[in-house]
Parts: sequence; structure tokens; C-alpha cells
Amino acid sequence: MASCRILVVDDEPYTRAVIANMLEKSNYVPVLAADGNQAISCIEQDGPYNVVLSDIVVPGVDGIGLLDKLREVHPETPMVMVTAMQDIGVAISAMRRGAYDYLLKPFTHEQLLATVERALDYRRLVQQNAMYRQHLEELVSARTEMLRQAINDLERSYDITLEALGDALDLKDAETEGHSKRVTAYTIALARHMGVSESQMRVVARGAFLHDIGKMAIPDAILLKPGRLDAGEQAIMREHCLRGYQILRKIPFLRDAAEIVYSHQEYFDGSGYPRGLHGDQIPLGARIFAVADTLDAITSDRPYRRANSFDAARREISRCAGSQFDPAVVDVFLRIPDRVWKDLQAEIRQQTRFSPLFFMSDSRELFIT
Repeated sequence: MASCRILVVDDEPYTRAVIANMLEKSNYVPVLAADGNQAISCIEQDGPYNVVLSDIVVPGVDGIGLLDKLREVHPETPMVMVTAMQDIGVAISAMRRGAYDYLLKPFTHEQLLATVERALDYRRLVQQNAMYRQHLEELVSARTEMLRQAINDLERSYDITLEALGDALDLKDAETEGHSKRVTAYTIALARHMGVSESQMRVVARGAFLHDIGKMAIPDAILLKPGRLDAGEQAIMREHCLRGYQILRKIPFLRDAAEIVYSHQEYFDGSGYPRGLHGDQIPLGARIFAVADTLDAITSDRPYRRANSFDAARREISRCAGSQFDPAVVDVFLRIPDRVWKDLQAEIRQQTRFSPLFFMSDSRELFIT
């Protein structure tokens, strides 16, 4: 009890002395104030107090004004309004504004102590609740950080999975490596300029990177054939879209990307394969990829021809808007300067390891130029 300080506010010296004497007998430490202004100084300079006992009618700032100040400075401190019978309505009104209790004059020693003890119990509960809330917030913050780290670790494991799938495809088809990296970078850049969300961007990036994964199921005699494929061989080669879909849909985090892999050879006018989808039936990621894929095909060296210019790629993509390509995607593509694609092409050449998610974050500035 010796550590419990009670601020007593009353303009009558005798009343202050009586209350102080009652409190001291119970080992409380009374601090006395003769008016509201003096009480506010005590609260601001010497607070917080365990309890405030204040008459409603005091010179300067009255008990209601003092209550408002206490709620502002030390809201956890309970205030008991000490009042005469004729002011009981005012005391009840003060309780509606945040006072803890009221005490009617004249009162006995036992009544005063009972009221003070209830107020102290209330203050302890308020403090315990505040401590609990703080602990809960700290616990939530710690768990949130643990969850964030777990998600980062999971994303890293996803990246490792993607790299492993990419490496497996590279062993199958040596020409795929550079193409997969470039077309993924181009797709990410175009998708970002189209305002694709970050969460959907991950799906688009993974679909672009693994678009040819189905070629792992194509016989080497067809996949690696140096000459032109006959009709039967072309039909088998076209199965790589379905094969890729069948491989990726079994992996939960690649299920959405599998739809892009399945649709990456569809044409906007419905003349593509394997399902003859058209317009909005084709996933947006696949429509974006189609433009990026053609851009890379035209501007990259092939065994049978040298790379053409980005300007030539622009003309060809523009010519095929509405037939092979989504006109809205082509419109965004044509507004992006060639230097963006050239910078990305140069960036890819410097990459020793590659995963779509790492590339999204490490080269973000290139995508928004």
C-alpha cells in the first residue's frame, strides 16, 4: 500500500486533512491539491497516480474538466468524484464521461477505503489487460515474422523446383535454355506494364519459364530432328502443350501456371492449338506470353537464320494483332521502347543462375523503365 499514491483534490482544507488522515492510516500516500489547476500540475508533473479523489466543485478547472484532462494524460488512472447529495446527478454524468465511481459526503473511513480499494482493483485490471494486449501484439508480431520467413523459405523451395525443372529441360533440348530465360524476362516486363498484380505475376512468370516443359515427353528423334518435321511428327510435337500441363498440374504451386503452359500456342482468333481457344478464353498470361515468345523468336539467332531487329519484331507483332495476338497486349507492347528489351536481353546473358521470382525482384527497375 505504501507505493499507492492518491491525489486528493478539494478546496476545503479540513476535508483534505480528514481524507489524508484516513488514507495514511491505511498506509496510502496522499498528495493534496486545493484546486483544479493545482491538480492538473500534479498530474502532468508528478503523475501517474494510482487513484484521483476529487470534489466536483473546485476553483479553477472543476472536477469534470480535471476528469477530461486525466483521461487525456493517464487514461488508466481511475477517478472517484467526491460530491454532496445535491450534486449526485453531476457525479453520475461524470461517470458516463469516464469517472470510475462517486463518493457521497459525508462518508466514513470504511466507505472511503472500500471505494479506493475498488478503484485500485480496477486500475490493476486495466494494467493487466494492457500488458496482455501488448504481449498479444508482440506474439502476433513474432508469429507474423515467423510466417513471413516460412513463406520466404517456401518461395525459395519453389525457386529450386523451377530451377531443377529448367535444368532437366536444358539437358533435353540445348536450345531451350536461353529462350526460356529471355521469354520469361520479356513476359514479366510486358505483364508489369499491363498492370498485372504481384501475386498473378508469379503465376505468369512460372508459366512463361516452364512453357516448353512438355517437350521432355517428346521423343528425341522428333525433338532433336535437324530437318523439317512431317505431318505426323508435327502432331506429336504439338502434344508438348498438353504434356506440360499434365506434368505441372500435379504440383500444387504450379497448378495455375499449368494453364498458361497448356494455352501458350493458342491464337487470339481461335486458329491455334491444342484446343482452339480464342479471345478471353485464353488465359491473360498466355496471351502476354505469345507476344513475348514471338519477340524472342524474331530477335534471336536460330540454326537456320540470323536474329532480326527489334523493329522487325514490332512490325510483325503489329501485323498479327487480332489474329495471333490479343490487340490489347500488342498495344501495350508497342508503347514500350526497344531499349527495354535490349537491356533485358543483355541482363539475361549475364545470368549464371535463373529463376523467375529472383529475376522479378533483382531486375525490377528494367521492367518499369
